[in-house]
Amino acid sequence: MKTEAQTRAQVRDAKRIVVKIGSSSLTTVQEGLDHDRLRRIAHVLGAQRAAGREVVLVSSGAVAAGLDPMGISRRPKDQATKQAAAGVGQSLLMAAYTQALSEHSLVPAQVLLTADDLIHRAKYRNAQRAVERMLSLGIFPIVNENDAVVSHGVRFGDNDRLSALVAHLIHAEAVVLLSDVEALFTAPPGTPGSSRVPFVSGPQHLSDLSIGGTGAAGTGTGGMVTKVQAATMAADSGIASILTSADNVAEAVAGGSVGTAFAVTHRRRPTRLLWIAHLAQKHGTIHVDAGAARAVSERGRSLLAVGVISADGGFDAGDPVDVRGPDGVLVARGIVNFAEDELPAMIGKSSEELGNTLGADYRREVIHRNDMVLTDAVFEQGEQ
Repeated sequence: MKTEAQTRAQVRDAKRIVVKIGSSSLTTVQEGLDHDRLRRIAHVLGAQRAAGREVVLVSSGAVAAGLDPMGISRRPKDQATKQAAAGVGQSLLMAAYTQALSEHSLVPAQVLLTADDLIHRAKYRNAQRAVERMLSLGIFPIVNENDAVVSHGVRFGDNDRLSALVAHLIHAEAVVLLSDVEALFTAPPGTPGSSRVPFVSGPQHLSDLSIGGTGAAGTGTGGMVTKVQAATMAADSGIASILTSADNVAEAVAGGSVGTAFAVTHRRRPTRLLWIAHLAQKHGTIHVDAGAARAVSERGRSLLAVGVISADGGFDAGDPVDVRGPDGVLVARGIVNFAEDELPAMIGKSSEELGNTLGADYRREVIHRNDMVLTDAVFEQGEQ
């Protein structure tokens, strides 16, 4: 387990780093883009690039930046208006970055991604090659979710989690998450007795914390829950991170004693498993007996029908589901091979019995171990 000093040193020494800036740090609904703050951030990141570090910026703010030019005084609730605002605001955002980065002789490139681009292997590889080529040419990639076209059901929902997946995509060593909040606190800032959490060594350190909601500017969508989830996702893939305010950007990218540092908890995971653990919306639950729970959690086995007790939630084959033991405790999450209505005829039967009674297709695992992550990798707060 890495210490706080080692974690901050990993951020400081990272040759390739992802920096994420939130809407609440760049924009307000009333005034749109904060050009002064954007220039200050661009100045720090431009200096990092000049020093030889490869930097990828994940920037929110397109929707909020588009509202004022459209004559809209509050963040819209309907998807179509948000998409229209994103279309207007994205060009304004890139224009501002282009001007600010030109002072450092840097050329930015817009990279708009959807969830689809990072969960399908061919699209993932295409995105990876594109960003890698930009970096090799000295171009400064600026990533955002493609809000103008993405559908509600298959979106990241915020750029915090996108930043963790982008870091995974480009094999970055560190992530810096910037918002309007100084750090993670033991309770929402302002609560009596609340104090800064300087270091999180793993998921167990998060269990006693009360993690708050969206920022004060009213323009963000993520809140502290998704920032912590993004840091947890990064840690779960071998990437150290620091969460702090945009005003601390220079200290954060240098691994300084600001914000909250999150230690690496696992070596690099496949993108599919990161998605299952942190982003996939589960569609139901499979309840298993104690033997199956031990086989999955302690011996890394696939889930077989012989250990299944019951299922609920109305899921289909290919859906993400939770696996819970007889005590109701979460054991794992994975992609199920059968629909819920197929399982009653399979419960308690061995693979041989299933093949003899239901056919060869039913010899398969209910959930294969390669499509399953264990409890310690699943961030349940992301669903709250």
